[in-house]
Amino acid sequence: MTIKIAPTGQACGAVVTGVDLTKPLASVDVGTIRAAWLEHHVLVFPNQPMTDDDLEQFTLSFGPFGHDPFFGSIPGHEHIAAIQRDADETLPIFAESWHTDWSFQEHPPQGTCLFGITIPPNGGDTHFADQHLALDAMPESLRERLEGKIAVHSARLPYGPDGAYGAADQAKGRSMDIRASEEALAEQRHPILRKHPETGRLGIFGTFGYIVGIDGMASEEANALLRDLHAWQGREDFQYVHKWQENMLVMWDNRSVLHRASGGYDGHARLLHRTTIGAS
Repeated sequence: MTIKIAPTGQACGAVVTGVDLTKPLASVDVGTIRAAWLEHHVLVFPNQPMTDDDLEQFTLSFGPFGHDPFFGSIPGHEHIAAIQRDADETLPIFAESWHTDWSFQEHPPQGTCLFGITIPPNGGDTHFADQHLALDAMPESLRERLEGKIAVHSARLPYGPDGAYGAADQAKGRSMDIRASEEALAEQRHPILRKHPETGRLGIFGTFGYIVGIDGMASEEANALLRDLHAWQGREDFQYVHKWQENMLVMWDNRSVLHRASGGYDGHARLLHRTTIGAS
């Protein structure tokens, strides 16, 4: 088979066909996929009836497993987390705010893989926002305010003991295995504007939520700047809106895009399996 790459026609993303992900990838195919990933930032592989072993094998073709500090894993696969929501669940949608996976780590992961298992008939789209495009189109006045700034990243707002997914949330019966802890209170610092470590292309890294402050800047001033940045980053002209199907794998580059979940499938179950491609 010959791998084919078809851009989505939106701000980023491409659909990949002509490859069987239930089999080990040849090195040349890994190279082709990686090049497409770096160019399009989000890759979609439809019609891939993968097992959990296949998902792990695919992930390891692109880097080591990342560390997922606040998710439990599925039985027998310590590097796979279930992103799930029961049909009768009424709690707020998980990960509905823009974010970059695990940006609060010292060495944030390269990317994330997500495989569709139980997909509702409507809703549940994943939105991606290209942060290279967002920077390229940014007004000079905002860019000047961001130049040289170092963001303070932390998981405390979502995953701290008193965070959005802390003890109070879990007590209400959320189906997903989220494990809030004191570990979420730690902080890491990363430049807001930084070069992609492989392509060298400048982009915006992270956003309000996991970014909780700006180094050396008063909280009120930092929050005002972060709110202005957040409002810019997720504009529709920077987005690819992904619609899921069963047996579909999506991999995205956390160094290039933000993403967020969406709802609209009340009364239907949703299940996807997730792995993290760790820093190389």
